[in-house]
Amino acid sequence: MNIAYAANEGGQAAAGGWEQMLSSPLPMMIAIFAIMWFLLIRPQQKKQKEHREMLGNLKKGDMIITSGGLYGRITGVTDASLTLEIAEKVRVKVSRAHVAGLDQGNKSASAPAKGKSEADKK
Repeated sequence: MNIAYAANEGGQAAAGGWEQMLSSPLPMMIAIFAIMWFLLIRPQQKKQKEHREMLGNLKKGDMIITSGGLYGRITGVTDASLTLEIAEKVRVKVSRAHVAGLDQGNKSASAPAKGKSEADKK
């Protein structure tokens, strides 16, 4: 009778295997890692890729912002650095690694400002 009872409990343990596996911390850790990957890591990698492409596509005449907060127009380009004109006849050399991005606001803001000043002159 003890053998039959032991065999019966063994069958129940096998049936509860899925419940036991799901209650262990391993599947939860895998799920949390997957969520972190899709919510944090993957978008950051995408942003870094776009930034690298932007740095590779910089050319003379582009308006940029540096990580130090300088706004300027590119007047010279080398592999490692850029020459910026930050004011009339004021040029500085900046490492490509310190370019934060393109100055999109300045292009759109400067065009209407010129148009308004010309209209005011008439």
